[in-house]
Amino acid sequence: MQAELYLWLKGLHIIAVMSWMAGMLYLPRLFVYHSRVKPGSEASELFKVMERKLLRGIINPAMIVTWILGIWLIVRTDALSPGNGWLHAKLTCVVGLQICHAMMSRYRKAFARDQNVKSEKFFRIFNEVPAALMVIIVLLVVLKPF
Repeated sequence: MQAELYLWLKGLHIIAVMSWMAGMLYLPRLFVYHSRVKPGSEASELFKVMERKLLRGIINPAMIVTWILGIWLIVRTDALSPGNGWLHAKLTCVVGLQICHAMMSRYRKAFARDQNVKSEKFFRIFNEVPAALMVIIVLLVVLKPF
């Protein structure tokens, strides 16, 4: 039963991570397009709704489930023991994702108030940060290099 529970938790954790990342990769793209339109325009108002629903309906819940299940898995497997340096590196990258998440939340609020000061170029570059962190995290988990 213990092994089966572990596999269920791990599977649900992966699903939550995938959902979180889908939103984290899409929201900055919405910001790119939103930054192109005039504040207060019909398009701007539509982007505001899309961004709010994506953040509150998908990204935030997926992030919460990711953290809960991730912590549960760490505790159940005693993964923070010596010899799992890859996990420490992974968790550092996950904290980086959490910082990106917080920044996106702040940017969404600025757009909602028609007070965005960031450029389209900024959001195009920012969009690559979660993607890069995701690649590093996946490689750390699969390769466990240290």
